[in-house]
Amino acid sequence: MSPMSSMPPFIIRREGWPFIAISALATLALFGVMQGLGWIGLIVTGWCILFFRDPVRITPLGDDLVISPADGVVLPIVEAPPPPELEMDPTPLRRVSIFMNVFDVHVNRSPVEATVDRSVYRPGAFFNASFDKASDQNERRSLRLKMAQGKELAVVQIAGLVARRILCWTEESETLRAGERFGMIRFGSRVDVYLPPGTRVLVVPGQRSVGGETVIAELNADDPDRSGESH
Repeated sequence: MSPMSSMPPFIIRREGWPFIAISALATLALFGVMQGLGWIGLIVTGWCILFFRDPVRITPLGDDLVISPADGVVLPIVEAPPPPELEMDPTPLRRVSIFMNVFDVHVNRSPVEATVDRSVYRPGAFFNASFDKASDQNERRSLRLKMAQGKELAVVQIAGLVARRILCWTEESETLRAGERFGMIRFGSRVDVYLPPGTRVLVVPGQRSVGGETVIAELNADDPDRSGESH
């Protein structure tokens, strides 16, 4: 048996155990009041377990590959300046945004192997994370990542309509591997990736991405961005 085949399909993040425990206790109390309410509580408890799952992912390796930092749907790809708090060149960059609904895995992963050059938290509003204005106005945690070849990209965790807690487990000067977990956002959100010039985007709006596995872009590429169509 290979090492991978013996690994569990997912673990439950420790950050979720308080929510799961509270839901389970509430469910027991609700069953004591009315069976119908107890079944509702059981569904909520099951959802809490599902929400805090952290599955094993197989990350493609390559110096020029940019990996999806999150599970979810790719939103329209636009040109936008990176968050000002990262103190990067304000020239607009292509931004790939991934929207996570409340049923998606919410663990976030590094898109490249890089050093965390800057990490800044900024409080803000809680608009629906699928709205374009969420990138500018919502609560967020922004990371500036510097790769070995000198290129920089930005990864931004953005709180959504019901999200109220952004968790970041990495600090400045730490090195992340591509696909390595660096944080999560509780209860519906999005992650933006600002790509350096000379990058080819390989995903299209409406496509579902898998965090730590889907290749969303290729660095040092002159080919046009990939297009797609519905079937």
